[in-house]
Amino acid sequence: MSRKKGSEAVWILQTKRADFAGMAQRFHINQVTARIIRNRDVEGEAAVFKYLKGTTADLYDPHLLKDMDRAVDILSEKIRNRASIRIVGDYDIDGVCSTYLLYRGISRCGGQVDYQIPERIRDGYGVNEAIIRKAAADGVDTIVTCDNGIAALEQIALAKELGMTVIVTDHHEVVRDEDGNQTLPAADAVVNPKQDGCGYPFPSICGGVVAYKLVQVLYERLGIPAQEWADMLEFAAMATVGDVMPLKDENRILVKWGLLKTPQTKSLGLRALVDACGLDIHQLTAYHIGFVVGPCLNASGRLLTAKLALELLLCEDEKLAQEMAAQLKELNEERKEMTQAGVDAALTQVEEQYEKDSVLVIYLPECHESLAGIIAGRVREAWNKPAFVLTRAEEALPGETGPLAKGSGRSIEAYHMYQGLCGVQDLLLKFGGHPMAAGFTLREQDVEEFRRRLNEQADLKPEDFIPKVWIDVPMPLEYISEQLVEELKVLEPFGQGNEKPVFAQKNLHIRDFRVLGRSRNAVKLSLVTEQGLAMDGLLFTEGDRFVEELGSRRTMDVIYYPDVNEYNGRRSLQIVIREYKLHS
Repeated sequence: MSRKKGSEAVWILQTKRADFAGMAQRFHINQVTARIIRNRDVEGEAAVFKYLKGTTADLYDPHLLKDMDRAVDILSEKIRNRASIRIVGDYDIDGVCSTYLLYRGISRCGGQVDYQIPERIRDGYGVNEAIIRKAAADGVDTIVTCDNGIAALEQIALAKELGMTVIVTDHHEVVRDEDGNQTLPAADAVVNPKQDGCGYPFPSICGGVVAYKLVQVLYERLGIPAQEWADMLEFAAMATVGDVMPLKDENRILVKWGLLKTPQTKSLGLRALVDACGLDIHQLTAYHIGFVVGPCLNASGRLLTAKLALELLLCEDEKLAQEMAAQLKELNEERKEMTQAGVDAALTQVEEQYEKDSVLVIYLPECHESLAGIIAGRVREAWNKPAFVLTRAEEALPGETGPLAKGSGRSIEAYHMYQGLCGVQDLLLKFGGHPMAAGFTLREQDVEEFRRRLNEQADLKPEDFIPKVWIDVPMPLEYISEQLVEELKVLEPFGQGNEKPVFAQKNLHIRDFRVLGRSRNAVKLSLVTEQGLAMDGLLFTEGDRFVEELGSRRTMDVIYYPDVNEYNGRRSLQIVIREYKLHS
């Protein structure tokens, strides 16, 4: 997809210091592994031990979450009194998993519970006035939000006016005024690790983990065996990966052990979806959740309704689960085709009209609005510039009669996207976000003015657009062994905040090469070091373009990850090349 060459990136070596020899000896690991752990900001013997050996016994006490006990007091009473409880979730994988956990948990406790997941286009994000009024009309006594609600001040005030009890469980940022003072919704209990006065040691958990912790305390209170709570760990893990939470501290433990538990999942729907994706449930990785299974669960919320994903996970009929999983897989294939078409159109627009802009603003009126954020992310990757993708809005806003555009943005480290929107907020009808991503609505007639002013106000320099690639260890290929490749697996699961390590080697001679694959999207290189060691390298890229770039050159520097290639019963060491620089 990318139209930028990897050789344009700046390569930077990590230089964090520690007693690597001592770490290696203490924990019986290679010094290379010790360096990588330090590069992930894991410091001190206790933290390193937890990183390497942590188990679910190391998860933090859920009672440390502010209002947790109050929320469970309320829920326990409502369950005993057979009050009608409605869960209001969200349409992404975190919202779906959160809703699944709360629905399963409250049902198991005997609660009279149902759920409502907002429609992305009709309802927008989170609990809204229509959902509140529908709950009141249905005789709902108690609303429990998950993965939303912390910013729904007016909506929850309405629910209270209508006589309902409200429990908010969320993980998003709390609403604050100009002085930084928080404003919480007028709920009966607010469980969110980001609120002031919350003593939870690790606030970077997702909505699914907050829900998982609430079920833990609810089961404890009502005498349900803890094992039944532990048996749903895979859903907290999926939510964490799918919502791109940092795989540090508690999150890394949740994901590591949740993946190990997935083969024993009681969800026929999850089993069917993994199978439909052509994956082995015994070999699932965080990558599979983030880029294969997760997008299928998200696809229903993007193109149809997230209720389909939730109904799949709750399904107790094997044949029906297989049919629903196949439908989700098909929806995701459709979503991928639509996304690629949008990416191609966006990149063409940039190349033909906006290549010199510091902030890329691309209007794709016919694009499905749920894909704007994904496309913006791909454009950002291709150009390493902040990117906004706008589509024609399907929603109507009170008082607006003309056509509206709805946008989603993805940023780079040097550009605070939310502050950028604040600088043009007089053009915006709705907006929100944080430094790296944002969403907004404006009048279609203001799109060009929005583009002009964002670029006028952006304080970005040419060097801000040069991507940086951090190298963990400069490691000669001679140092690679099967034992080291195997040991590096202790660093898994890889993802946001615990990235797969990368190594560097200079001056490799290219002895031979060939383009592989039906799509010619991989190149196999026969490489030789200056010391004469031969090893294969695998590069995933547009093969024909690489051959053209290579020309007559036969020396390269690489950033790589070591691997073992198994073919016809033979095992051989190889490197997977992430970035390269060809010598002139």
